[in-house]
Amino acid sequence: GDTTRFHTVNVAQPVRFSRKCPTGWHHYEGTASCYRVYLNGENYWDAVQTCQRVNGSLATFTADQELRFILAQEWDLEEKAFVRKDQRRFWVGYQYVITNRNHSLEGHWEVAYKGSSEVFLPPDPIFGTAMSEKENVLCAQLQCFHFPTLRHHGLHSWYAENCYEKSSFLCKRSQTCVDIKDNIVDEGYYFTPKGNDPCLSCTCHNGEPEMCVAALCERPQGCQQYRKDPKECCKFTCLDP
Repeated sequence: GDTTRFHTVNVAQPVRFSRKCPTGWHHYEGTASCYRVYLNGENYWDAVQTCQRVNGSLATFTADQELRFILAQEWDLEEKAFVRKDQRRFWVGYQYVITNRNHSLEGHWEVAYKGSSEVFLPPDPIFGTAMSEKENVLCAQLQCFHFPTLRHHGLHSWYAENCYEKSSFLCKRSQTCVDIKDNIVDEGYYFTPKGNDPCLSCTCHNGEPEMCVAALCERPQGCQQYRKDPKECCKFTCLDP
């Protein structure tokens, strides 16, 4: 005849999850993508492989708004990685194909990888100083300015540079699910997303936590004051004397 009583501590609430990227990456809502600058100082082809190893590619841009987002970011950079600390260049995913070398270099920009849906192509470039007379394909460097007043005005330059020069580079990848302990979660797997509720269990779908359910925890026995563990479900610390 006794009725079991449950004390609800964690209740499932409607939650708007912020899009998540791995640690060190910046997220842009407009493209559901993550971005990261690498300071390794690699040639263009090595930079391509580095981006591929993290399930990404050298960054290309779908619209001017996306480029402005990149220019406005405060990247975690080391001064020694750049010749001038106020001007920073990164490899990005475009190549300049030279079609005429007569009185002036003539050519056009292409997205480096066929089949890409990107529609934004850079304007006419500044040609780099390390060009070779034998090369008919140059690689794109985006120059950003470090000074906040210049950065927030979106000032930048495009360079067509020898692809074998070493440079920092910008990778881009799709947004992904990241769990409460900052682990990347594969599509279709259960996980607890970052947030204030370690008792949520969701399914990763297209980089988003969906179909979430919450565990309801019984109040800890014999304890009047307690603190919930922020990272583990139904774990408490008793604060009674």
